Parts: sequence; C-alpha cells; structure tokens
Amino acid sequence: MKDKFSKFISNPKYIFGIYLLVSVASALAKYAGGPAKYNNYLIFKNVFFNTLRGKNIYLLYPEAHLDSNHYGIFFSVLIAPFALLPDWFGMVLWNVANTLVFLFAVYKLPFSRQKQAFFAWLCLQEFITAAVSLQFNIALTGLLMLSAIYIYEKKEKQSAISILIGFFVKIYGIAGLSAFFFIKNKWKFIWSFLSFGLLFLILPMLISSVHFGLQSYVDWFQSLSEKNASNQILGTRQDFSLMGIVRRVLGNPNISNLIFLIPGIVILGLPYLRIKQYKNLPFQLMILASTLLFIVLFSSGSESPTYIIAVAGVMIWFLMQKKKSPLIIGLLLFVIILTCFSFSDLFPKFIKEEYVIKYSLKALPCCFVWFHVIYELLTKNFEKDYELV
Repeated sequence: MKDKFSKFISNPKYIFGIYLLVSVASALAKYAGGPAKYNNYLIFKNVFFNTLRGKNIYLLYPEAHLDSNHYGIFFSVLIAPFALLPDWFGMVLWNVANTLVFLFAVYKLPFSRQKQAFFAWLCLQEFITAAVSLQFNIALTGLLMLSAIYIYEKKEKQSAISILIGFFVKIYGIAGLSAFFFIKNKWKFIWSFLSFGLLFLILPMLISSVHFGLQSYVDWFQSLSEKNASNQILGTRQDFSLMGIVRRVLGNPNISNLIFLIPGIVILGLPYLRIKQYKNLPFQLMILASTLLFIVLFSSGSESPTYIIAVAGVMIWFLMQKKKSPLIIGLLLFVIILTCFSFSDLFPKFIKEEYVIKYSLKALPCCFVWFHVIYELLTKNFEKDYELV
C-alpha cells in the first residue's frame, strides 16, 4: 500500500490528471451558480464581442457583467474561440486551455519527473484558487516559465512568443525578459521579439480597425493607471503585495509604489553582476524564481488568484535545494499555510478578514522567501550547491 501511494504521488500523470479534472469541475460549478458566479468569464468573452462592435473594451457594461476589463486588446483574439461557444462549454475549455499551458511548462521544467509531480502537488491549492476565478493567471504562470525554459533550450523564437503573449494580455508578461542575458543568440531573439510583437499588435485590428486598435492601447494604459490607484484603498481584496503590507500596517494608502519599486528593482538586478554564474542552469532557474516572486510582491494589482505565479517561484526555489535545512522547510511550510491556505475554509472567517486581508498577510511568507532567494543568488555557488534531479 505504501509503495502504491508513493508511486501515485510521484507520478506526474496522476497529478496532471487531477489538475484537468479540477479545471473542468471548477468551471462547471461556476456555471451552475449563475452569471454572477462566472462574472470574470463574461468580462473576458465580451472583450471579443466589444472589439467586433468597436466599443471601448475598458468601460463598464452593467447589462452584461459587473466590473470592467483590464486585459490588453490582444486578448480579444485569444478568447475568441471560447467566446463563440455556449458559456458552459466555453468556460470549461477556457479553464482547460489555461491549465494545459501551465502543465506543459511544468513538464518542460528541467527537473526529474518525480520533482515535476512534487512541484504540481505543492502548487495545487493556489491552482484551485486561480481556476475557480477562471483567470488567465494560470496560463501566464506557464508562459513566464516557458519564456525562460525555451532560452535554456536555445529556442529563442518560442521564448519571444511566450513573453509577448503574456505581455499583450497582462503587463506582467514582460518580466520574461529577465532571462535575456542568458540568451546565446540574442539577435535571433530580438528579431523574433520585434516581428511577433508587430504581429500581435496588428492582429486585433483585423477584427476591428486600425484606429480602434491603437486607441485601445491608449485606453488600456488609462485603465491600468486608474486600477492601480483604486487597488491601494485599504481593506480591499487587492494589493496583496509588499507595499500592501506596509500601507495597511501603517494605515496609510498614500505611500507610493515607487518607494518600494525603485529599491526592489535594484535588489532584483544585483545578482546579474555575477556574470560567471550565468552558465549554470540552477542560477538561471533561481533568477526565474526571483522574477516570479517579484512581479507579484511588487504589484498593487496582486490578489489571491495571482499567487499561482509567486508560489510557482517558491517551488522552483525549494526543489533546487540540495540540503533542505530547517529554515528552508520552515519557509516552505510558512508559504503553504499562510499564502496557500489562508483563503480556504481552514482559516476562520474572523482571522481571514481581520488579519489576512486587512494586513495583506498572504504576501508575507513570499516576501521572506524572495529575500532569501536574493541572498542565495548573491552568495551561493550554483555549480555545486544545487540539484535538479
């Protein structure tokens, strides 16, 4: 019995199957709850229909859905095949498609199959949180990982495409450029980046117009600026970030992001000074882990479903550790308990609302991990201190 259980949890096929089942079940459960429960999907599909009609995709349309869209107009092309289907079917396929991108990235990680399975098990709770909300964050996590993995594999064109899809849907995607310095054939990457960037810029105009497409990029910038300001209001389910913790603990929503972003970017960039470590794959993977954590911890738009991105970074960091000290294991448990499960029914509602949400505590464990990742990037020998198998 013990051997069968061990084979079960270490086999990627089983956990990958569970992911697909969860993606289908969560979509169907949302559909069964009525339009108010799958509001995100209604926003997504209407990005396509509003683009076809030449209607501003960032305005409120209360007759169709609550809230407004904050994804780029390129998203209208991605969501089109799903939007044309009945809602229940489109939602299921949408969730499955996002899941497949994520699982493909996990499969491509340069870890043993056993570690890939372990990675997926550890990310499962955050995956469920993102899948239930029907958001793009699942696929974006996969695209960010693929953008780096393809560079390791010397597939510059595929890396550029992964970055651009993420960027044209959600600004976070540009963080895939964090692996740029590890590219062997930089000119091939730059040419691919520019070529596909132009293609993705034009594609939405083929189902609307040039003027509407260009105006939509201007509207997108304005939409994101307004959303950033609204995210900093204390007590909302946004701003689960390093800045959010400080703002909420001090009770001051007016503290600027720049106070954190400028030193944060400097700290993020310090490991790139270790040029001799570039050739080591574990160093490149640790940069990926740092990037995945950074883009969530330093964004006022971070909410609970966004943390599939940060937790993926945590798991890459953890699985590379050759010696899992009490500190390393303690940090992992801290992430699992407070980041992954703080929004589940395991936490009493009072604690969840009066502490976790009120003070953005979901971000706290990942903050500790990110600073530890930076410490390792600045001090460790990545040729011998880490393992991938």
